[in-house]
Amino acid sequence: MKRIMLMIVAALCLFMTVAAQEEGRKKVGVVLSGGGAKGMAHIGVLKVLEKAGIPVDIITGTSMGSIVGGLYATGIDATTLDSLVRRQDWSFILSDKEDLKHQSLKEREKQNTYILSKSFRYKGKGSSEGGGLIGGKNLDVLFTNLLGEYSDSIDFNQLPIPFACVATNIVDNTEHVFHRGRLKGAMRASMAIPGVFSPVRLGGMVLVDGGLRNNFPVDVAKEMGADYVIGVTVQADDRKADELRSTGNILMQIVDVNCKNKYEENLRLTDIPIRVDVHGYGSASFNAAAIDTLIRRGEEAAMKHWDEIVALRDSLGLTQEKTQNLPRSYELRMPLPNNHQHKIMSFRFRNMTENDEKFIRAKFNLKEGMTIDDNKANLITTSIRMDLFYKQAIFRFERLEGDKDHGENLLFIAGEKSTNDVNLGIRFDNEETVALQVNSHFPLRAELPLDLDMTVRLGKRNMGRLDLTFKPRYFFRHSVSYVFRRNDIDVYEKGNKAYNLTYSQHTASFTVIDFDVRNFNICIGPQWDYYHLSALLVNQSKLGIEKPVKDDHYFNYCAQVMYNSENDWHFPTKGAKFVGKFAYHTDNFLKMDDKVGPREVAAMWRMSFPLNKVLTLQPLLYGRIIDGPSLPIFLRNALGGEWFGHYVEHQSPFPGVRHIELIGDKFLAAQVQAQMHLSKNNIMLFRLAAAQQADEFDHMLKSHLLFGTSLSYFYNTMFGPIGAVLGYSNKSKDVYIFVNFGFAF
Repeated sequence: MKRIMLMIVAALCLFMTVAAQEEGRKKVGVVLSGGGAKGMAHIGVLKVLEKAGIPVDIITGTSMGSIVGGLYATGIDATTLDSLVRRQDWSFILSDKEDLKHQSLKEREKQNTYILSKSFRYKGKGSSEGGGLIGGKNLDVLFTNLLGEYSDSIDFNQLPIPFACVATNIVDNTEHVFHRGRLKGAMRASMAIPGVFSPVRLGGMVLVDGGLRNNFPVDVAKEMGADYVIGVTVQADDRKADELRSTGNILMQIVDVNCKNKYEENLRLTDIPIRVDVHGYGSASFNAAAIDTLIRRGEEAAMKHWDEIVALRDSLGLTQEKTQNLPRSYELRMPLPNNHQHKIMSFRFRNMTENDEKFIRAKFNLKEGMTIDDNKANLITTSIRMDLFYKQAIFRFERLEGDKDHGENLLFIAGEKSTNDVNLGIRFDNEETVALQVNSHFPLRAELPLDLDMTVRLGKRNMGRLDLTFKPRYFFRHSVSYVFRRNDIDVYEKGNKAYNLTYSQHTASFTVIDFDVRNFNICIGPQWDYYHLSALLVNQSKLGIEKPVKDDHYFNYCAQVMYNSENDWHFPTKGAKFVGKFAYHTDNFLKMDDKVGPREVAAMWRMSFPLNKVLTLQPLLYGRIIDGPSLPIFLRNALGGEWFGHYVEHQSPFPGVRHIELIGDKFLAAQVQAQMHLSKNNIMLFRLAAAQQADEFDHMLKSHLLFGTSLSYFYNTMFGPIGAVLGYSNKSKDVYIFVNFGFAF
């Protein structure tokens, strides 16, 4: 027994001695500079420091250095950071786009139509509203998911590694150092590039990128007690006069020059300065290949200082083995992929009005004691964003303290509310040259959600649209819409221009049922159309149609079903898309010309089958059948172009047919497309299609078989697909080239 006691006392003495040595050793600070995407190199440097066994006692950073440093300070090791940044879609993170899995089909279409979206929001203390193209919504969600318990206001010295970051207060052009507060807000302010990201407003300060005042904050680390500083800078060499010829290089030079405040003084304070070679990469190089290279270059730059790093470790009285087991408090805080069931003892709502809370409780019939899975929680947050117009919404399951078996709290946290959104789309093609479309969305203040949506299109085809949508406390919506179209259409026959049709169309509709949930939408309601003919440059007797072309109006009853599970709006590699429509057309609410009115059935169905990582096969079936009396020319079947309804409402695309050609009332087609991804954004498409068309079913098999083929190349950009199509069909009997820049609308 005495021997055991002696061993315990000896062990305690050894532990106290080691602890005293650790307490008494000098502190190491790591400083990470700003630099946008180039800051990914910091992760490579941190990996080398961990390999060498360097203890990091203090960490400071600016801009991207504040993000890497802030996450590292919470306990995320460098290897986890490496994995984390590689699996992010940075084009999405650095935007205000809505996550695909949270969007309705209508919202997805809007996101893939406009190149620029700007939100104007209610102002408030701490708001990041206003002053930049990007509000930082998705960055905020990412930070919230990663930071977990560190999301609330804290003292940064209480983090696993004491941390500070720098922002610039543009009110008086002073440096602001964050030592406490909300960690995600501090990181967000530190990287708010002026004009690109909205500034963070805190009290009387308007905070932007800290690089404007202190891009390499070694002095901050020294003030926090760092005895030794390892500093990492990713600033590129100054551009020479002959390199300053492009707008981009001139702007980047201005930024780089302004980021040199205090740089030389801080460099002199650095014990081990590590300068990473970032030649060939810029602040926006967030693609996968660039991230891989920058992290590797960070490792290479740190390894050039290996002897100095090891010498520093040895001078601290440490060994590599001794520091390999330093405690890391981090547990990856990403949403779990599994759909877990949770028994909810209480629902809590943060940053939401009382009426909005009542709306959500009633819509989803939320009751204490019920069971909810992750999918339903996601659906509720989607409703908070889409129905109640909050900037963002997240959920968090909270285990009741001291109760592991009886249930959890479910907390919904909403962001700021939108006042209105403005979206801008612009495109060019060699068919109608330039087109511009502007959309505005206005949530209206009411007890139940009500919103107004306005769209204006300018080009060869002009359009104005007004939608007023009412959202009761159930899943069906109701809307009233008015659409004005001014069409100037060239109609072709067998590839030759036959005539020009210019007309105005007025459409008013009331959607009785609009059921919208993630991949599925159904709309049912009546519609009124009025057509005003402006010009028809042909003798009407040569058109071969029963009804003369004149001003006319129609009352229609319509139902449409849409389903879309494709993983990409333009170039999907998996999933399915289906659109089905039925319409009954009348001129007096019941009949047309005192006969049973024409019935219209239209559908398209596409599936994507990935054969490997490069090649995807996509079969497509589509058609439109009109039964009954012949429809007026405005509603006839039209063939041609690259997209459904692109030039006129009832247009079906067909490879090899560039212009619009009118066809029979019965039309069925089949197409197979081979889609090859040469790289992530370089896509080649090969299409082969066949179709039958006639005015009567009896003549379908007797009519001439249509076939067409096309070969396309597109580069997928944030501004939409850019590319060209080469096509041929036996309908037009001519080879054509179609050039496209931007999203289709």
